[in-house]
Amino acid sequence: MLPGKEKSPHHLLEQKEKVQINGKIDETLGMVKDILGENDDFVMRHFRIFDEYPAAVMYFADLIDKQNLNDYVLKPLMQPTSYDMWAQSSRPLQEFLMAETIYTCEGRTEKLLPEIVQAIVQGDSVVVVEGLTEAFVFSTRHVDKRSISQPETEQVIRGAREGFIEMLGTNLALLRYRLPTPDFRVKTMRIGRVTKSKVAICYLQGIVNPALVEEVYRRLSLIDIDGILDAGYLEQFIEDNHTSPFPQIQNTERPDKAVANLLEGRVILLVDGSPFALILPTVFSQFYQTVEDYSERYLLVSFIRLARLVALVFSLIFPSLYVALISFNPELIPTEFAVAVAGGRAGVPFPSVIEVLVMEVSMEVLREATLRLPQQVGGALSIVGVLVVGQAAVAAGFISPITVVIIALTTIGSFATPAYNAALALRLLRFPLVILSGIFGLYGVMIGLILIANHMLSLRSFGVPYLSPIVPGNFQGMKDTLARLPLWSMPKRPALLHTPDANRLSKKTKEMSEEAPNNTLDPVKVGNTRRDVTHGGAYASDNGHTGGDHSD
Repeated sequence: MLPGKEKSPHHLLEQKEKVQINGKIDETLGMVKDILGENDDFVMRHFRIFDEYPAAVMYFADLIDKQNLNDYVLKPLMQPTSYDMWAQSSRPLQEFLMAETIYTCEGRTEKLLPEIVQAIVQGDSVVVVEGLTEAFVFSTRHVDKRSISQPETEQVIRGAREGFIEMLGTNLALLRYRLPTPDFRVKTMRIGRVTKSKVAICYLQGIVNPALVEEVYRRLSLIDIDGILDAGYLEQFIEDNHTSPFPQIQNTERPDKAVANLLEGRVILLVDGSPFALILPTVFSQFYQTVEDYSERYLLVSFIRLARLVALVFSLIFPSLYVALISFNPELIPTEFAVAVAGGRAGVPFPSVIEVLVMEVSMEVLREATLRLPQQVGGALSIVGVLVVGQAAVAAGFISPITVVIIALTTIGSFATPAYNAALALRLLRFPLVILSGIFGLYGVMIGLILIANHMLSLRSFGVPYLSPIVPGNFQGMKDTLARLPLWSMPKRPALLHTPDANRLSKKTKEMSEEAPNNTLDPVKVGNTRRDVTHGGAYASDNGHTGGDHSD
């Protein structure tokens, strides 16, 4: 058969889905070799158990910890002295090897050929023994990984400096470390005909709505694709509206953020090989909130959150509002400012809408070039590009100075949105808004905003309205939307998630927070010491002195 017409190995595995090994080691090795083909890094190592029974171990050399395999699997199996112990025990050979001979903590037996092959390609070591109808599978996987470091895409101001990495086991350990509770559940499944990517569904039993977990599992089980290389693949398959520019599933690199959402009753998805976790369901208000919002005092955080909202709206409508005012309604501009704008635009050959579109496209190209260039060059390009290109365009008369200022402020405003994918949606929507304002003026801006609001009202994330808790209105939820009220004033979990256990703050803690503080060291009570003389004090101690420090 020609090489191009041969069936791929995973198709062969599908045909042999129910094939079991028969205890003949040569046939088993032959079937495994036929499926895996000729690979220079695939090792079949023959040896004898107790110097008596023929056996072989199979593994990929670059995927395993060879020291672990040698010390805890092969060495015990090849000890001749263990034969006497087995002869005296009168136990089956398979049971004796697994229970009393091999030292490794993770081991199992497997009889299906596809499962044996899948274990080998995942980095496990497989031992087959002549006469035994089950193979031994040992977890010896060892792949070099990067160390846990601060998240790259989410700046940490106050909080844990740990970020997810590509290894699924490490990411689950980071969650387990923060959730030492039996309520934490992890369910895994494999997606991808070729990659067999391991996907973990994480939730808190008793807090999450069981119907949400079932729906997540249902959507994931319907995915049939060659490979899942990143969590973003799953996001595109399981979101409700595939054509919307707005993200309906949030992603994060921060374990503390993932844990905070688990405690609210959400589900976290992790993919082996991806450093991002998916948070679902998601509403729009989550995209301008950060973990630091809950670590600082609520008055300061509320001000900062409102500033983010202003920047968000600013980045969306400012260019289109500028075009509408300049082109259609200049009478709305104060006279002195209008004169300054007209003087700056004198000699510019293009209408304002063309100016803004050209500058917006230029900024997007410059931003993309900055992201793709090496880190050492990217910072210099962004500064030089903005200064040199902008100044040259103004000096040449192609662009007015006020347009450069408008685009610069808009770009800065888009940077204030913490979530990159939400900021990207707003950047995309700026272009149709500018075109509508260039055609219809302020009416076009209003039409565009109404269409955007109507579209957001129609969005759902696993059935949760996208603009919750504002629409539909929920007073408890609004305490953590536009601003953040004190933590003790939010005793309930978000109502939009319909959690079985709605209380996250005890009644006693809430009452304690509302009580007047007990000023234990108030000078009126304990007195005030000055020059070794105690003044005041509502009560005295047993030795005749009032409480407090008698030192200078």
